[in-house]
Amino acid sequence: MFPTAVISDIHGNAEALRTVLDDIRTKDVKRIICLGDIIGYGPEPLECVDLVAEHCEWSLLGNHDFAVLYEPTNFNPGAEAAAYWTREQFDKVEDVDLRNQRYRFLGRLRVRVLMNGSESVGTESEKPVLAVHGSPRRPINEYIFPDDAINSPDKMKSLFDLVDGVAIVGHSHVPGVFTDEPDFYPPAEVGDNSTYKFLEGEKAIINVGSVGQPRDHDPRAAYIVMHKDRVEFHRVEYDVDATAEKIREIPELTDWLADRLYEGR
Repeated sequence: MFPTAVISDIHGNAEALRTVLDDIRTKDVKRIICLGDIIGYGPEPLECVDLVAEHCEWSLLGNHDFAVLYEPTNFNPGAEAAAYWTREQFDKVEDVDLRNQRYRFLGRLRVRVLMNGSESVGTESEKPVLAVHGSPRRPINEYIFPDDAINSPDKMKSLFDLVDGVAIVGHSHVPGVFTDEPDFYPPAEVGDNSTYKFLEGEKAIINVGSVGQPRDHDPRAAYIVMHKDRVEFHRVEYDVDATAEKIREIPELTDWLADRLYEGR
């Protein structure tokens, strides 16, 4: 099933998602998978759910997807308000079948997927791939930050203890590769053409970055393409103005959600 495009953290940003899907079509990709947070924050949650349902082989449950289905927990006021507004958009759809179809899609999102067999990666000894939204330890809502590699070695050890080979995650919106040295390498440092090659005997946790709300000070949408022996990091420019304008037109969404898109934070 390789090459596989992996997207995450769309956050209701349909402009970014459409642009990423268009870019993926230019690649020799066999399938697309999503690591969650399809909705939350952004102005077009329904469109994003429909696009993911149409184009992705499967998706995981992110903490913002969970918040809309159930309740937002430990959210800041802006994120909480966005979650309740997003739920209203699902609830007010007059077509009952369509409304139920979207809720069923969200309700069936899995918390983790362990890919193995034909989906394993590596050169000599193949490694299983664990897919979660947050972390191997707390798959929905634990962040793995780049500075954890230096400041939280015990945390990183406990995470890598749960990884047999490679894990792919989102949630922090910061793309890059964690290795079990431990260390963190942003895309610019992983190798030529932002490509990380799997090393024999090394474990890796790969953050795929965010489609709809990057936080690495680069406003371009991010995603990866996984091959059997490597991972390619990709960035794509999209119409930030269009998304920001839609956010500002919705009183329930704070303008901060629009402003941050321009700075990638």
